[in-house]
Amino acid sequence: MAQQFEDRFHRKFYYLRLSVTDVCNFKCTYCLPDGYKPSGQKNSSFLSVPEIKRVVKAFADCGTSKIRITGGEPSLRKDFPEIIHTVASTPGIEKVATTTNGYRMEKQVGQWRDAGLTHINVSVDSLDSRMFHQITGENKFTEVMRGIDKAFEVGFEQVKVNVVLMKDLNSQELPAFLNWIKDKPIQLRFIELMKTGEMDELFDKHHVSGVAIRNQLIANGWLLKVKAVNDGPAQVFVHPDYKGEIGLIMPYEKDFCESCNRLRVSATGKLHLCLFGDHGVELRDLIQEDQQEQELIDRIQAQLQTKSVSHFLHDGNSGMTPNLASIGG
Repeated sequence: MAQQFEDRFHRKFYYLRLSVTDVCNFKCTYCLPDGYKPSGQKNSSFLSVPEIKRVVKAFADCGTSKIRITGGEPSLRKDFPEIIHTVASTPGIEKVATTTNGYRMEKQVGQWRDAGLTHINVSVDSLDSRMFHQITGENKFTEVMRGIDKAFEVGFEQVKVNVVLMKDLNSQELPAFLNWIKDKPIQLRFIELMKTGEMDELFDKHHVSGVAIRNQLIANGWLLKVKAVNDGPAQVFVHPDYKGEIGLIMPYEKDFCESCNRLRVSATGKLHLCLFGDHGVELRDLIQEDQQEQELIDRIQAQLQTKSVSHFLHDGNSGMTPNLASIGG
């Protein structure tokens, strides 16, 4: 193995979030409220399977063991099962995850599992079908829920469900969510609304801290679970009376970035050291031939030495991220 990817703050990077498309077919209020608008590039400009293979191999050779395939909505790519297989068959990769809006799960999740997908996250921002429609812009609640059931049918032991917390929209649904996971192996992940370039007004109106939920969980006997080295940023809580788990992702909390273990590559081949960084670093010129791998590794390693100790969200600086679909959230 080449040298482990590590920054100047001695953070090691075991986890890559790899976007394969910017395109999404939902219109979530906190991400793409007006729907996906092409930037002028063609879909063919997104990373090809051979390019994906080279990116993943370089990361795996430098200690990355978990890849999350993101978007946009990754399942909109017709070659999505091939992408999963390519990632899963890379030596050193132990976890292959995806984050999806669930729209195609009922019909396709079996193919994804057969291709090598080991973990799955689905966005379900409300258990009320009308509120789900209001938040996502799509009346697909029933289809998404059937997709989650199908994931269990085809052999997934756990499904993670992402919920973006929003005051006056879904922040009062905790009892309903808790009831839902009492007998289901679902890890609910409550994610604080984050300020991005296009979402200042929404943030000011709907942001709510996850601290109140954490305090409520602790008061009711939920216990913090120990993290694995390639786990994401969620603080995960378990309870002996529940099959499900609760995760909290609170990027505004002090020291949130201290345990950062993940990097991002966009659908057009740019390395992003942080979701809220100021720029992306071009990698695409170094993923055209297999023999370029060492150059690719050297460029990534050099850029890691410029990674900041923290994001600057507290200063109102969300970097260059216009919306969460742009580099995979």
